Amino acid sequence: MQNSSSKSALLVMDMQNSVVSRFVDSEKTLLPFQKAIEAARSHAIPVIFVRVAFRAGYPEISSRNKMFAGIAGRAGTAAAPEVTMQIHESVQPRPDEPIVTKLRVSAFAGSDLEVILRSRQIDTLILSGIATSGVVLSTLREAADKDFALTVLSDACIDADPEVHRVLTEKVFPHQAEVILVDAWVASLSN
Repeated sequence: MQNSSSKSALLVMDMQNSVVSRFVDSEKTLLPFQKAIEAARSHAIPVIFVRVAFRAGYPEISSRNKMFAGIAGRAGTAAAPEVTMQIHESVQPRPDEPIVTKLRVSAFAGSDLEVILRSRQIDTLILSGIATSGVVLSTLREAADKDFALTVLSDACIDADPEVHRVLTEKVFPHQAEVILVDAWVASLSN
């Protein structure tokens, strides 16, 4: 578990309407996210939401970017409707909780996340989000390289491929992070 002198933040990543609608088929699936957010709030752990969004015309997207170029191509010059970029209602941010907008897969890419973390002296990140093989993996790798201590809440991560999720949470992530269930993390906060 985290060092008692560390300062943590819970990152709730890519839980925006356009992503949740593609990956979540039951509100029950979102319960671990809700439980983690509530526990963080009740223990004065900052909750930071991360979303991906682009300007009208998608000037941030290169045609060489295999993941995002298709989005820009399908949308033309119009921006994605703002409602699709908003954080899903099941995990609504409070007014004092930052919503960081990123421009690539990692929560750090093109965002002010690191500035927010450093200004609050945060050295430990608790990761949750959609997808395990996307934002969680990319953010974990970059955060580890930036010397943050890391915890991944495995049941507050979702991937389209359950086997990829399993391999990442059981075999890859443990090399750079503690990987635990939300209930175990919540219990550790009371110790």
